Amino acid sequence: MLLWLAGIDRANVESLAAHSARSRQPDDPGPPTQKRSHDIAMTGNQSLLEAARALAPKIRAAADQVEAERELPRPLFEALADAGFYHVALPRSLGCPELDLPTYILLLEELGKADASTAWTINQGAIYATYAARMPREAARKIWIDVPRAVVANTPAATAQAIVVPGGYRVTGRQGFSTGCRHASWVAPHAQVIENGQVRLDPDGHPETRYLYVPVAEAELLDTWHVRGMRGTGTHHFAVDDVFVPEERSVLSATAPIYEPGPLYQIPRTLLFASGDAAVALGMARTALETFFDLAGAKTPRAVQGLLRDQPLVQSDIGHAEATLRSARAFLTEAVRDLWDGVSNTGKLTLDQRAALRIATTHGIRQAVAIVDTLYNAAGATAIYESHLLQRHFQDVHVISQHMQARMSHYELVGRHWLGLPIDEARL
Repeated sequence: MLLWLAGIDRANVESLAAHSARSRQPDDPGPPTQKRSHDIAMTGNQSLLEAARALAPKIRAAADQVEAERELPRPLFEALADAGFYHVALPRSLGCPELDLPTYILLLEELGKADASTAWTINQGAIYATYAARMPREAARKIWIDVPRAVVANTPAATAQAIVVPGGYRVTGRQGFSTGCRHASWVAPHAQVIENGQVRLDPDGHPETRYLYVPVAEAELLDTWHVRGMRGTGTHHFAVDDVFVPEERSVLSATAPIYEPGPLYQIPRTLLFASGDAAVALGMARTALETFFDLAGAKTPRAVQGLLRDQPLVQSDIGHAEATLRSARAFLTEAVRDLWDGVSNTGKLTLDQRAALRIATTHGIRQAVAIVDTLYNAAGATAIYESHLLQRHFQDVHVISQHMQARMSHYELVGRHWLGLPIDEARL
């Protein structure tokens, strides 16, 4: 389907969505994987990056609407879905690209340059979809491939209950931080399994937890995402009440076996999420710098002679910001490449590789915060207005800074590891 990607720069968001609709006419279904998995592998990784760059002007043009509506406009979501971005991490066995992690972070960086909220929804949807590698292939196909533009909106904490019944589970719960749920085909309650009135334990004696896939029409979407930054992610709560989910539409959230052999699925999912999050933050920091360059060449600060760019302190700030951004990006790129090469060659990850990527992702986010703060302070009162892009970057990056992937405690965790002290390895 996506052989048209090379010409995407000549299309607008509406025509992209219309193209996809024409491609799915009921009288011409085509082979199943060609119809709904986007057949992205045929386009190659470079085509995905080109598609992201070509869509960037349309993403930027929709940014105010994204901010106001606290979700992606439907035509933009459809364009992103039809470009295959939400399915880039799905297995090749499903007709999808199973994109390598080094290319993936470049893709997220490009999208983050255009709009952080938009890129964030793609990271959440794409990386969560790696659960398809931990399900029987036909079960995964029914969730991600057979449903047009399928995205699963998940939730982190296992606070729901899934009561065992014949053939499956009845799930109940109210759960939060479900990015992009208003455009999702499925919500995935995260639940402890209850059997005969007791929490069911896994073989290691821990409570069994599962994700269960519920059609979004069977859930209640709750309007809870009232925040100052990253508004367009639409990270609302949802609720399910005694909804039946068949066994085959569930997956163990922590201990599911891997069905697909690719290196992407050997990497802890938290590090995949973190890599995308850091790439988004660094992409946004790059755009913040470019936005400031334009301002500095046009603004004369009050009670100061010369343009903003003529001020020595501003020049020093920009020098440090550029060095910081390039260093943080290089660290992330190096850590991702080293880990990817290791798992590709050996099928295994070392703790050193995991520690390096953990700290590179956290450091990338924290440095993006520092860069945006520097630019915001240097911009003066101009940056306080909602109409100025630096204000949005300031709000967005500070919401990202509150995410678990940006926790300052990761510096201590990795420091302990490198000092040879015991650590909680699950946090790497």
